[in-house]
Amino acid sequence: MRLNPTKCAFGVSSGKFLGFMISQRGIEANPKKIKAIIDMETLKTQKDIQNLTGRVAAMKGGKHHIAWTAECDQAFQDLKNYMSKAPLLSKPLPGEVLLLYLSVSNTAVSSVLIRKPEKAELPIFYVSKALQSAELRYPPLEQLALALVASARRLRTYFQAHEITVLTNQPLPQACEKGQAVADFISELTPPALSETSCPNDILTAPEKMDAERFDTSVPLWILHVDGLANQQGCGAGLVLTTPDGGKVEYTLRFNFRTSDNNAKYEALLAGLRLAKSMSTRQISIHSDSQLIVNQITADFAAKDASMSAYLSAAHQLLQKFQAYEIR
Repeated sequence: MRLNPTKCAFGVSSGKFLGFMISQRGIEANPKKIKAIIDMETLKTQKDIQNLTGRVAAMKGGKHHIAWTAECDQAFQDLKNYMSKAPLLSKPLPGEVLLLYLSVSNTAVSSVLIRKPEKAELPIFYVSKALQSAELRYPPLEQLALALVASARRLRTYFQAHEITVLTNQPLPQACEKGQAVADFISELTPPALSETSCPNDILTAPEKMDAERFDTSVPLWILHVDGLANQQGCGAGLVLTTPDGGKVEYTLRFNFRTSDNNAKYEALLAGLRLAKSMSTRQISIHSDSQLIVNQITADFAAKDASMSAYLSAAHQLLQKFQAYEIR
């Protein structure tokens, strides 16, 4: 490799790199690019819009002159004001826990990765993806999962080097309970456990309920804690899935239907089992605060009504997909 001395600078406190200004303060947008937008005059032609957006196909056909309304002018001024206050990007520190905010609109999904050293939130990276073709017809929860996966793909190095907490105002975990497509999205973010083809033949036995000391030590053990609640304020559930290396995946679910307290606890269990299976879990230890549900699954209690019988059957079907499990 050869370096051109006229293009190199060493030991400097600030400089331009890949169109950004890098300094000890952080990463800033190039002031020249911001000034070019601020100095733009009112848009009058199609060419003006193309210059602003940087896209040749900004408008298809139409007249050469455009109708510029007061609303358009206000939006243009808002854009220039926003660009004049471009945020300062920050650099994460080793071992720092990062936050990822997800957002979904009718035409795009986006996210922002931030760090929170103290009280202030400092942006690190912005990610956006325009929805294409079938993605425009995804249900909102699947679009939210798509936003998470698109962010993880773009920010793979951050996901590999840092613990990241995902924040959103949408019930993403409930999607895992309702649709396989979302579970497929989420499973992409988790390194798979041992697959069936990689396990010795002697442990590919029928699923069975067993005590913790009887779990196969050669297969990773996951731990699931679930709890459900139903009252006059609504119905919901919470679950914590602990990975074999001690990492925790925490979810809070809110149901958009009325149900009993026992049904809500079953819903929490089913959601947790679906989530665990989507992460290629083979052995699982389940903990529930419902003595009724635990004893029904272990066959110590009988399910006497149709609702409990249906939930018990669904739980058994999911449990059959695990190599081994215990429930307490």
